[in-house]
Amino acid sequence: MQIDESPAAYIKSQIRTVPDWPAPGVQFRDITPLLKNPRTLRVLIDVFVHRYMTHRPDYIAGLDARGFILGSILAYELNIGFIPIRKKGKLPYQTVAEEYELEYGSATVEIHADACGPGDRVLLIDDLVATGGTMLAGKKLLERLGATVIEGAAIVDLPELGGSRLIRDAGLPLFLLCSFEGH
Repeated sequence: MQIDESPAAYIKSQIRTVPDWPAPGVQFRDITPLLKNPRTLRVLIDVFVHRYMTHRPDYIAGLDARGFILGSILAYELNIGFIPIRKKGKLPYQTVAEEYELEYGSATVEIHADACGPGDRVLLIDDLVATGGTMLAGKKLLERLGATVIEGAAIVDLPELGGSRLIRDAGLPLFLLCSFEGH
């Protein structure tokens, strides 16, 4: 990171764009270079830690799968619990499910029925917001269990797909580090 570069600009500069994946015309925003570089990963996690030190959620809920990486590290750093929200059929105990629309179709996510409860304050995290379906499904699951989702967080926003606007319109505040035009 250069002295005149903000942490968000530095993080954005480390995100790789993969053209035409997983479908022609899609510009996939790949965060794996952020995870590979220890310095970049530290800057990324520090940005989130500094933001949520004073918000003090009770839990971090990470959306399958890259939200698990970010969420578990952040939960560890904040000394709070981590809740996985998984794709259908991956959790071994009693679950609650929510179906949602994706950019490329539909999917279902699940959470353990005892993952959290009334009054719990939860931060919901993922790597990217595209159409907003995954994050809104996670929000609905947590709220069905009685939790309050204090904020949604992601590294990348793809604003032209409308997800961040949809999420905010649903009443969930968002913290987004980087915005990319073109999907």
